[in-house]
Amino acid sequence: MRRRVSIAFVSLVVLVAGCAQGAGEGATTASPAGSDPATVDRAPTSPVTAVSSTNAQTPPSRPQQTTTTTRADLRGLGYEPLELGLTFPIVMIARPGSDESWIATKDGRVWKMSGDGVAAVPVLDLSAQVRNRGEQGFLGMELSPDDPEVVYVHYSASDGDTVVSEVRLASTGFEERVLLRLDQPAPNHNGGMIQFGPDGRLYVGLGDGGGAGDRFGNGQNTDTLLGGIVGIDTATGEAELWSHGLRNPWRFWFDGDSLYVGDVGQGRYEEIDVVAFDQAGFDFGWPITEASHCYPRGECEVAGMTLPVIEVEHGDAGTCSITGGVVYRGAAIPELTGHYLYSDYCGGWLRSFRWNGSEAVDLGDWTADTGVPGSVVSFGIDGSGEVYVLTPEDVFRLVPRR
Repeated sequence: MRRRVSIAFVSLVVLVAGCAQGAGEGATTASPAGSDPATVDRAPTSPVTAVSSTNAQTPPSRPQQTTTTTRADLRGLGYEPLELGLTFPIVMIARPGSDESWIATKDGRVWKMSGDGVAAVPVLDLSAQVRNRGEQGFLGMELSPDDPEVVYVHYSASDGDTVVSEVRLASTGFEERVLLRLDQPAPNHNGGMIQFGPDGRLYVGLGDGGGAGDRFGNGQNTDTLLGGIVGIDTATGEAELWSHGLRNPWRFWFDGDSLYVGDVGQGRYEEIDVVAFDQAGFDFGWPITEASHCYPRGECEVAGMTLPVIEVEHGDAGTCSITGGVVYRGAAIPELTGHYLYSDYCGGWLRSFRWNGSEAVDLGDWTADTGVPGSVVSFGIDGSGEVYVLTPEDVFRLVPRR
């Protein structure tokens, strides 16, 4: 079932006196993804009855490697810090083929970074209207595919509302056109990611409204946009619930006609879902299930639900809050082409798998190579498709070791 909501446009012109050059004041290191280990509900869960699972909680090996006549064999992966001096970088994106990347910090400021990764220039400051507390803040960003002066943003407003806007940059400031404004009943589970889908709509992941255990009953409620993946027509502002049953889809990723969703779990399990975009109306199970396990206990009916392809149990290498990632499509590490990379806010590990259309294969754990860079909050890509990992302290480029 799809839920359509028409949203009136709101325009706001702001004159920018000048974007600040330093670290963001008031930034917090609390998890942006919705699974703070000090506050989550620890209600027990039970396995789903009569459901076979191919999920792997600890990837046993790295992806299969290939050799070429021009490259040495891949021995491992590593991180190179960019040392940009930004406080809590949370989004990094680029237009395909561009030598510039855009980086946003959690307090609501946006920077452009040159291809050499040595300088970040401020281009947009929304910090005056962004609530930067705990899981709230500047959460997502996407570039217009048609207009180099337009960027789309997702943030927590000063009153806590979810806001998705179109922002047009100008030399004297910016003009903001609000596409979606949605009341949030609690300050956590705000979702985060925005990205254009294959159909040209802008998609946003929204959490279940917060609290614990789906307190507000939104996960299975198709009459609300909360707890789902939502498509927005950027021309008309119409918002439509595309799929539901999610707790907090902090990061998702389109790769061709596939959608990868990292959904943050409640107290015991994290999950990665992969679905075909040419379908809609997926029910990812929350709060009937947490990953592939009945929530909070006992048996449950899962007929018609989409269960995860990967789940990770809390305590596995420090896992507490999944950070959904990206599918590698760069040139520097061809052995990783088509592999989905993901991590965790608490564990900071780096794992991967390849989706073959029916199951996750070639599971890999690269942490012994890369080490733990810190609390991984997001993944990014540059214009060449190379992958970056973001922590509250820095941005790291993923590089091959040969």
